[in-house]
Amino acid sequence: MQISAMLFGGANNPKTHRGNARLPYTLISLVSSLAAGAVFHAQLRALAADQAMGVTPPTGSASKCICHRPPDSNSMSGILIFEQSLNGLQFGLMLFLLAAGLTLVFGIMDMINLAHGSLYMVGAYLMASIVQATGSFFLSIPLAILATAAVGALLEVSILRRLYARDHMSQVLATFALLLIANELVRIIWGSQPIMLNTPPSLSGPVELFTGMTYPAYRLLVIGMGLVVALVLYLLVTRTRAGMLVRAGASNREMATAMGVDIKRLFTIVFAFGAGLCAVAGAMLGPLLAVQVGMGENILILAFVVIVIGGIGSIRGALVGSMLVGVTDTIGRAFLPHLFREFLPPSYASGLGPAVASILIYVLMAAVLFWKPQGLFPARG
Repeated sequence: MQISAMLFGGANNPKTHRGNARLPYTLISLVSSLAAGAVFHAQLRALAADQAMGVTPPTGSASKCICHRPPDSNSMSGILIFEQSLNGLQFGLMLFLLAAGLTLVFGIMDMINLAHGSLYMVGAYLMASIVQATGSFFLSIPLAILATAAVGALLEVSILRRLYARDHMSQVLATFALLLIANELVRIIWGSQPIMLNTPPSLSGPVELFTGMTYPAYRLLVIGMGLVVALVLYLLVTRTRAGMLVRAGASNREMATAMGVDIKRLFTIVFAFGAGLCAVAGAMLGPLLAVQVGMGENILILAFVVIVIGGIGSIRGALVGSMLVGVTDTIGRAFLPHLFREFLPPSYASGLGPAVASILIYVLMAAVLFWKPQGLFPARG
């Protein structure tokens, strides 16, 4: 009992985590900077879209009018809400696969890894290449996972292991350099053009869930795969000795080392496991998104938001945070533009709707941090 308390109760001792004390604040600052850039980029895209369509903001007295339209019953129907909820669930589960590995790297290694999204990109490219070579989509999934896990283990042993003793700024700069190098290597190997990864023919059609409601079969597979991986990960972390070591390292790394845990080996296994989860996300999202250079950057920002909301080092927090972010982002992008068109001129609503929808998850993050500065389910404290 004393050993268990030392392994899992050391978070209450302020002397055991001096090196980690500033990590949440460093991460929040990093996410805030990335979020500001993402919102600014979204506003630029909305403005460019308006200019391309020849839409200009109204001026003079006409700009003060408010255009009212009758509610669109089709766009706000229960079927559409249910469909978008499924889309949010699917997106959230894929975010969880990225955030789970990333939060363990944060919680155990005390390291900010901006190259985590590159492993998601590499997994998608390996999946596409193996599918082209074998012709089997389902056979390619485990092969892509193993190959990406091997890449992650090699990366951790050869480069990242030397960064553990550095400060967070050095880690950010070094892993950002790895991100740029990974993009160029992918461009050299696979080219600059996106690679199409087709869905299996057996899952290319829709499935009727109930009368009047059809949903793509492949997206249901993605949801099912995400739920299965989340369940397996939960059982692995909470019911096995390896999971006990991971939780011990996330709760109190120094005490786990003092109790005889091979922390270097644990680091390599955790990083390779996180890379494998990235490969699952890349393989499953490849047919839905374009497999292209730099595809990991945008989703990496969302993974950081998930970790901040859920709590650093917490698998449960990563799952809850990813569900909140996935559903909030999907529902906001689907319905906010329609809502603004009820009260604003179309020229304003077309630009304001996507811009506001793009910042909803950051508003959610700020609200969570206001009430729970360490996240919803922090592994420490």
